[in-house]
Amino acid sequence: MTDSGRRGPDRPAGIVEYRLPGDWQVLAGRTDAANEYLSLRLAGQRDLWFHIRGMPGGHVVLRVPEGARPDRATEELAAAIAAFHSKARSAGIVAVSCTEGRNVSKPAGAKPGTVTITRERVLKVRPLSEEAAAALRSAV
Repeated sequence: MTDSGRRGPDRPAGIVEYRLPGDWQVLAGRTDAANEYLSLRLAGQRDLWFHIRGMPGGHVVLRVPEGARPDRATEELAAAIAAFHSKARSAGIVAVSCTEGRNVSKPAGAKPGTVTITRERVLKVRPLSEEAAAALRSAV
């Protein structure tokens, strides 16, 4: 997997970019530092945030432009990317938490990559396959 390539001076390595049908952008963290940066600095208030429930995994953000709203299939594809970037990669159907970026925060004193969420929805999806992930990964 490759990093999205658009690192600024404070953007950590380990953020992978995907392009979904309809030109939706999804970003996934592969390290604690990337997860924290993605969830707390890059994610906008209206962006959708995803994470596998109950086990370690990458934080995933679906960028939501002003005035847009992703359909259910787009949300489920982003959730499948979150499942792919988790310890449940080879599992069957898994539960993935979803909330808006405004509902993600870091508890005081928590280790890097640790967040809490409110207003969670749960999507049940199959993790994306390696082949499907490679097809959606941005070549930047």
